[in-house]
Amino acid sequence: MKYRLLLFLLAGSTALFTGCQSIDNRIKEKPEVFAQVDKATQDKIKQGIIDLGYSEDMVYLALGAPDQKREAISAAGRTVTWIYNTYYQRYDGSQFAGYNRRVYFDPALRTYRVYYRPVYAEYYSDEKEERIRIVFKDGKASVIEQSKD
Repeated sequence: MKYRLLLFLLAGSTALFTGCQSIDNRIKEKPEVFAQVDKATQDKIKQGIIDLGYSEDMVYLALGAPDQKREAISAAGRTVTWIYNTYYQRYDGSQFAGYNRRVYFDPALRTYRVYYRPVYAEYYSDEKEERIRIVFKDGKASVIEQSKD
């Protein structure tokens, strides 16, 4: 019973947090920004497509909050960079994890015998890969870098 309750709470909190990052919820969060742009741009934002000249708010509506924000100040001025990452698990094969102890009765010797069998487990490592990098200059997207693989 406790396990079901815990599972229900975990599923509910997951739905709550993933729902916060949907495009529709972000548009409801900033309706004035969405209403100020033309119909073609609204359609792009709804599809998660960004373009040069978009403001930070417009990019937020299309893609959500970035995984990282960086600020750079140079002689050319101040820039803000938003970085969006992809997270996944890479399969690294099976690796030795220990031994499984088995005890069995040997009828020929009339005694118990112990047998140790090696155990292997599937091994995955967490990976992070940069997907999109957007550089804002004067509040507008001036550079968009996106991986194409």
